[in-house]
Formats: sequence, structure tokens, C-alpha cells
Amino acid sequence: MGTYVLAVMFLIFILGTALIYNRLVRLRNMVKEGWSGIDVQLKRRATLIPSLVETVKGYMGHERNLLSEIADLRSRSLRTQKVGEKGEIETALSKSLGNLMAVAEGYPDLKASQNFLELQKELTDIEDQIQMARRYYNGTVRDLNIAVESFPSNMVAKLFTFVQAEFFAIDDANDRQAPQIRIGSQT
Repeated sequence: MGTYVLAVMFLIFILGTALIYNRLVRLRNMVKEGWSGIDVQLKRRATLIPSLVETVKGYMGHERNLLSEIADLRSRSLRTQKVGEKGEIETALSKSLGNLMAVAEGYPDLKASQNFLELQKELTDIEDQIQMARRYYNGTVRDLNIAVESFPSNMVAKLFTFVQAEFFAIDDANDRQAPQIRIGSQT
């Protein structure tokens, strides 16, 4: 009878460990999927930036430093793989793109350019997609991190070397919004 009880307890322990392990694997894969969504949107934005810079370059002769900064940040963003570092670079890139859009206000011909208007709309759409992908990713990171820290899953996590994931953050709430430009005359 005692052997039977020990066998049942052992079986319950193994089953519980397997369930927790499978949950951790699912959460880790959801984090990877979430990051993939962010990465796709960041690549879309990076692909759009050269067209935007070329369109603006023809109108803005004396804004070369800003255009160079945007190109440099884009290159750095494409090279880095670390979530925290990518977040910092993307924050700076968002600020620079916002500055570019603000500077564009001073160029009526540029603001009237159909190409610029289309690029601006696409950039806004991409920024919205990045925000949604970031929310999904950070939610999956939160769920994984809770599981890695909570008992009894923390014991299984340590045993199988599951680690906490890093959130993808942007420093300032204003940076989370796409740059807004008013086109047309102001009254």
C-alpha cells in the first residue's frame, strides 16, 4: 500500500512538472512570436525611411544633419538584436522622425507633395502597428516573467533554465505616438 501511494505521488509530481514545463515553453514561444511582430513592423519602418529621407532631401537643403541622424539610427536599429538597446535606438529614431515631420511644416511644397503625404500616412500606420505589437509582446513577457518567478513554476524554470525576458519599452509617452502633421493653411 505504501509503495502504491509513493508511486501515485511520484506520478503526480512528474505530471505536474510536465504541465508546468509545457506552460513555460508555450509562454517562451509566445514571447518569441511577440518579438517577431515588433521586428516585422520595425523593418517595415526601416524600409520606409530611405524613401522618406529621399523625398524630404529634395526640399530641405539645410536639414542634412537631421537626415544623416535618421539614416544612422536606422542602420544601428537594423544591426542590434538586444531588446533594451533596440528600444533605446527606436526611441531616438521616433524622436528624429518627429523632428523631421515638424521641420517639414516649414516647407509648403513638401507638405503638398503627394509622395510625402503617402509616406507620412504609411509611417503613421506603421507606428500604430508597432504600438500594437509592443503591447502584445510586453503582455507575453509579463506572463512569462510571472511564471518564471511564481511558485512552483519557478522551481521548474530554474531546473530547465527558463529566464525572464526583457520588456520592449519607449521612455516617454509622447514617443509612443506617431508624429502628427497638419497639412493646409491655419486660420
